[in-house]
Amino acid sequence: MKNLSLTKFVWLTDFKIFCVFTNALVLVACNPENDGLNELEYSDSEVRIRLLTGEQYTNSIAAVFGEDIANSVLPPMPPMTRTDGLLSSGAAYVGVTSDQISQIQQTATSIAAKVVDETHRDFLIPCRPESDKTPDGTCAGLFLKEAGQLLARRPLNNSRLTELVDIANYAAEQTEDFYAGLALALESILISPDFIFIVDEQEPDPFRPGFYRFTAYSLASRLSFFLWNAPPDLPLLAAAESGDLHTKEGMAREVDRMLSSMRLENGMRAFFDDMLGFDEFNSLAKDPAAYPMVTGSTLRDSREQTLRTIIDHLIIQDADYRDLFLTRKTFMSPALGIVYGIPAGNGWEPYQFPEDSPRIGILTHMSFLAANSHAVRSSPTLRGQALRERFLCQLVPDPPPNVDFSLIEEAENALTARERLEVHNTNPSCAGCHLITDPMGLSLENFDGAGLFRLTENGAELDINGELDGVAYSDISGLAAAVRNHPKLPNCLVNRLFAYGTGGPVSLRYDNNTITWLENRFIANQYRLGALLRELVLSQAFSAVRIDDSQGKIGQNSPNSQTFRLAEPEFSLRSQRQ
Repeated sequence: MKNLSLTKFVWLTDFKIFCVFTNALVLVACNPENDGLNELEYSDSEVRIRLLTGEQYTNSIAAVFGEDIANSVLPPMPPMTRTDGLLSSGAAYVGVTSDQISQIQQTATSIAAKVVDETHRDFLIPCRPESDKTPDGTCAGLFLKEAGQLLARRPLNNSRLTELVDIANYAAEQTEDFYAGLALALESILISPDFIFIVDEQEPDPFRPGFYRFTAYSLASRLSFFLWNAPPDLPLLAAAESGDLHTKEGMAREVDRMLSSMRLENGMRAFFDDMLGFDEFNSLAKDPAAYPMVTGSTLRDSREQTLRTIIDHLIIQDADYRDLFLTRKTFMSPALGIVYGIPAGNGWEPYQFPEDSPRIGILTHMSFLAANSHAVRSSPTLRGQALRERFLCQLVPDPPPNVDFSLIEEAENALTARERLEVHNTNPSCAGCHLITDPMGLSLENFDGAGLFRLTENGAELDINGELDGVAYSDISGLAAAVRNHPKLPNCLVNRLFAYGTGGPVSLRYDNNTITWLENRFIANQYRLGALLRELVLSQAFSAVRIDDSQGKIGQNSPNSQTFRLAEPEFSLRSQRQ
């Protein structure tokens, strides 16, 4: 095979498109929120462009080419910034640097090479060329059409497919290798904005003259990324192609199919992992001198424990969302059993804490307690802040820049966190914020910085009396009940799900009516997650496009992100070859 570097040529061609595309995103990102929307349009969605996260990139490759190829490379996507409580909302504003573009190209080269190598080509490529050393446009076109549809999440138009086949043929001629040419054409797809970004596309709504709706393929992507955290499967793409997604019956049929699929668990794991800020576990560590039993695997298992509990409670059992804060049912691994003081088997097993146990609800899981603590000690303030921001959607202000912590350091006689904070809160500039965080966090002081249960701190008995927005309690179960019954709890979940599903932060100015309606439906459906998901995706807010009536423009305030996950085997190229 001739050693000819054609990758750079193709990459530069797509790079120009990429740069124009991302420059447009930056301009869109700087636009302020549109003004002048009519009240009748409050329930429609904003048009957005979103960039793939690292996990979503990996999952999308796995869905098409298999997990072995996806796991053989590091995802090249830039980190996201948490926006209004969600990383997924931050994905609508992230930029792409030239270095990151280069990383995307390098990863695409590696993936394409693996797809066409001798280990994978026979079951990923649906045909054999007439000769391995010469171009074969028919075989190349068959593969690129099929792979391109799955990666771009819509059929490739004829001009794009012709362009890709021409790339494959030209490269095969120059290298005297059919598969090297095919790899170069595949690389072109993998570096294309059609794959790297989810772009909300719109069209005039024939049922609402003067208004717009998302195209069927955009709607298919919205559904699959939200419910499955995966690209659309072939039945969903077929429903988009036929127009069924733009009918009430067809949309409902696809939604019900997706809600009944096991892949819903993957989608909701991704959502709650984001909502709970579990990305922090990627860098979380405890001082081994203070907590020798807490290792990296213990912390990873604590994250997994809470996600398993949530999915079992909300998806498998279809139970009341609020009861996550009261349930004693969970799952236990051998590593967690050491921390909880419970004998555990060889793998994950269902477990239920006894009624007299202080472990009640997910606030007493090691994941919440350890993540919201310092490396060597607990933190009532961090725990109270996390409770308010993640479960009640109440933003706690940042501390003033000139906070004086010397009083805490000099409080030599203060044995417990409550005593230390009382000294600290003699400063009026600190007391205001601590009043909305500390009472709840202090009620969890029976758990140390690693989440281990204790009755005393430094030999002093702990006082865990507390209060949450007017509801007083004297023990941990009282706190759990206060959170469970807090009026903001269901509203916050609806808010976060709406933002996650529509790809960007909620605007209270435009979305408040929709959030209120969805919350009322959530309550009427006895706080069941599945019913809430169905109401949300079948609502006009999910499929109709917001219009700025004063300027006659489609709302387009934010850029960049994407969401993917593993598709079922029957819809992957790999399985179609077997």
